[in-house]
Amino acid sequence: MSDLAFCSATELAAKIKNKEISAQELLQHYLQRVDKYNGEINAIVVDIREQAQQSAEATDQAIASGDTLGPLAGVPMTVKESYNVAGTPTTWGNPAWRDNVPTEDAESIKKLKSIGVNIFGKTNVPLSLADFQSYNEIYGTTNNPYDLTRTPGGSSGGSAAALAAGLTGIETGSDIGGSIRNPAHYCGVFGHKPTYDLLWTRGHTPPGDVRSSSDISVIGPLARSATDLETTLRAMAGPDEIKQRGFTLNLPEWQGRSLKGLKVAVWRNDENAPVAKEVEARVDLVAQALADAGALIHTDVRPDFDPGHSHDTYQNLLQSTMAMRMPDTEYDSLKEYVATLSPNDNSQGAKVLRAQVASFKQWGAANEERHHLRWHWHEFFNSYDVLLTPMMATAAFPHDHRKFGERTLMVDKQERPYFEQVFWAGLTGVTYLPSTVIPTGLNDDGLPIGVQIVGREYDDLITIGIARELERMGFRFVPPADYID
Repeated sequence: MSDLAFCSATELAAKIKNKEISAQELLQHYLQRVDKYNGEINAIVVDIREQAQQSAEATDQAIASGDTLGPLAGVPMTVKESYNVAGTPTTWGNPAWRDNVPTEDAESIKKLKSIGVNIFGKTNVPLSLADFQSYNEIYGTTNNPYDLTRTPGGSSGGSAAALAAGLTGIETGSDIGGSIRNPAHYCGVFGHKPTYDLLWTRGHTPPGDVRSSSDISVIGPLARSATDLETTLRAMAGPDEIKQRGFTLNLPEWQGRSLKGLKVAVWRNDENAPVAKEVEARVDLVAQALADAGALIHTDVRPDFDPGHSHDTYQNLLQSTMAMRMPDTEYDSLKEYVATLSPNDNSQGAKVLRAQVASFKQWGAANEERHHLRWHWHEFFNSYDVLLTPMMATAAFPHDHRKFGERTLMVDKQERPYFEQVFWAGLTGVTYLPSTVIPTGLNDDGLPIGVQIVGREYDDLITIGIARELERMGFRFVPPADYID
């Protein structure tokens, strides 16, 4: 029966629709696996199984009555803890928000429920969604199912770990610095960071901020198949209630297109954030597979900007956005400290601190640079269809809960700065571009490695479509051996 646990959400929905299994039976199957395995992984940290059991029963009754249901009717689902689900805590891993229990679902959760998913729990995150690891004082540490001593990624680490271990049917996370994409990479699943503001984020915000959209940050799906990414993206995408008066969604479609003649750029490594040779090799592997299918591969082309300047722009905007989540007293203390920094201190640490307390004038200047970069990307994608890049510098690394300033990462036996690798997320995130991470199989240590497929703004269904083609060619989810019954 473990094969059932690792099916795609699309396959699970078909089994329910065809009455091969009932929604109640499928939910019980996942709950039994949660009870058996979640203790050591600690991916699912909020349990609402009683509500889910009622929902599954209602789905079975609707099927028996011949009702027309959504494409994922009855599929058991968990969601990142940072989403509002009525009656459950939304803490973002912050003890100060331990008692924050919303009474209304996030808009995206409402949309997911409209296509039939059955939400039975919420998954773990790092403090304030700000790490490549997923641990906090409220819920503890989430482990990687391929090696419990290693990170599953962050901040959607619980999401990816639950999927990989076969504890849930589908998931949804969020991403400002790779928080969908790095867990997908580390846990061998599919993840999609949408075009900025394509999915309405209302209800995925800190307590009190129920309607505004945070700069750079997006919400989006994780899954065990590319088809599932498309189904959930279509359900969740679209303008908010105000924009609906003048905007309609009309994304470019992949259907009907072929890999033959597809113009693929490849950015396999960069001196700003070197990646391990085995990661670089996986980018080449995907490029070769596309070439074998008739795509045209270009390894020496880049957008017309300095990657270092792009990263600095991203960091300036990212740090000021993340600082908005600080309590007022902490922020005021930070401002006082930054005022004591020497004007000649241009270290990376000093740059980060200054960006966190940037004036609106300074933020505006960085925002202007961001839009110059957007136009450079626009010109680049007039010549190329998609771009392949690494996602992270290495496969999943061992848990490291030291202070951020003390952490480093070993990349092919070279010690590198811990947060340096956010370069690959920021390269596209700062300029609103969609990107899909696909699994490329396990390395010699049995750990997954992912590759990022980047497209122009609103080419979400294009990057997902290419991911689906690659999945058919063998780039698919591989279950962790210890969780195959």
